[in-house]
Amino acid sequence: MIPVIIGVGGAYSGVGKTTVICEILQCLENWGAIKYTRTPFYSSVTDESVILAEEGKDTKRFLDAGAAKVVWVQSPYSELPVTLSLATGMFSQVKGILVEGNSAVEVINPDILIFISGSLQEKWKTNAENILAKADIVLCDKEPSPKFPSAPTFHLEQTTEYMQCLKTLIRRISTEG
Repeated sequence: MIPVIIGVGGAYSGVGKTTVICEILQCLENWGAIKYTRTPFYSSVTDESVILAEEGKDTKRFLDAGAAKVVWVQSPYSELPVTLSLATGMFSQVKGILVEGNSAVEVINPDILIFISGSLQEKWKTNAENILAKADIVLCDKEPSPKFPSAPTFHLEQTTEYMQCLKTLIRRISTEG
């Protein structure tokens, strides 16, 4: 069985991608997570527990939230297709994979895409609007602006509501696949 892939992208760093992934991991059993960090020169893919469980790391937050498996991908953008393919291949025993990071989301083409908006328009990453346009679910910290697509839109604090929407999308994908 091929795991469902959910991508989580956002308007800018610090907008809440890791927090949302942790909330999702707490609600879904037997799911894994991939954390992507851009590097300038080298690629690495690790699932070593000593590294992932380091205090203060997003990967530790994923583990603490109940991830069945966590993989940390570090890579320049140019090598991301190869490193993400390698990383997703490490998740054969999970129901699904949450992938964090705008660049990773662009490359992996997830089954479901969650976009986290932010009210600080001047901080938006250059690729944020492209990801927003493809989003299946949009989460906002304030009221949504008119530029949001027709995707279901929720406030970040509406965890129950967006989880219900997400579970419906997962069921739909699981029965179609």
